[in-house]
Amino acid sequence: MSAEAALLASTAAHFGFQATVTVMVYPALARVPAAQWRAAHDAHSRAITGLVVIVYGALVVTGGWALWSGPNAWTLVALAATAVALTVTAVAAAPAHARLGGGHDPERIAALLRIDRIRAVASTIAVAAAAVALS
Repeated sequence: MSAEAALLASTAAHFGFQATVTVMVYPALARVPAAQWRAAHDAHSRAITGLVVIVYGALVVTGGWALWSGPNAWTLVALAATAVALTVTAVAAAPAHARLGGGHDPERIAALLRIDRIRAVASTIAVAAAAVALS
């Protein structure tokens, strides 16, 4: 398997994961009543953490391999979009989740949904660029 093929596989997995979170998981979480928020948010956090580690870990490993292998321009676009998604997660989504762990807050929930859309767009760009890079 080439570095480009591995990057396509990891960006495709990330896209699928991110699309599921954006379209299904976060909207469902946002509908949880305030009285049930803490339990629902804690359950969500426990359930998704392992998958985040696997998906993001694969992105880091395949991204490093792609950089080391002498990337073409489309690979660099895929890597840049992936970096955006990872950065937005680290500086915005993860802290938002930490704050929401303290309790239900409709404004923070709405902000998390907006932040998540940035990650969805970035993951879409990443997988499209990785596909073009491989072709």
